[in-house]
Amino acid sequence: MCLALYEPDIPQNTGAILRLAACLGVGVDLIEPFGFVWDDRRLRRAGMDYLDRVDLVRHRSWARYAASRDGGRLVLLTTRAATPYPAFAFAADDTLLLGRESAGVPEAVHEAADARLVIPMRPGLRSLNVALAAAIVLGEALRQTGRFPDSGERT
Repeated sequence: MCLALYEPDIPQNTGAILRLAACLGVGVDLIEPFGFVWDDRRLRRAGMDYLDRVDLVRHRSWARYAASRDGGRLVLLTTRAATPYPAFAFAADDTLLLGRESAGVPEAVHEAADARLVIPMRPGLRSLNVALAAAIVLGEALRQTGRFPDSGERT
């Protein structure tokens, strides 16, 4: 299981997603260009001291990312999907793809996805913050696949 961020715009969201990935033990593919400078202090502040604990790969473009993929389904989170994420059967090698905060993903990327999922919301509301969307769907995907990290602690 891993996350892929398509041309992220907001450093705080990217930092929060990287922190989420570090804590839950999933890799992250970052697809450039970014809407911020990589060493932005807001990225570091949101990611805190977790950034060096992320299995992170940067890709210079969508084309390079697509060429580097070696299996597993590409699962796009989008408001344009018909399938609600709770109705989807996740697999351990899925990649959850999140689009730019400002514009999502272009049609070619949308069409390249093996599955497209939506987070059900109340009518009249457009979307959630991308970091929240990542956390919600990643949590369900890890639950379904039994891939939550084992902390060794039991209550």
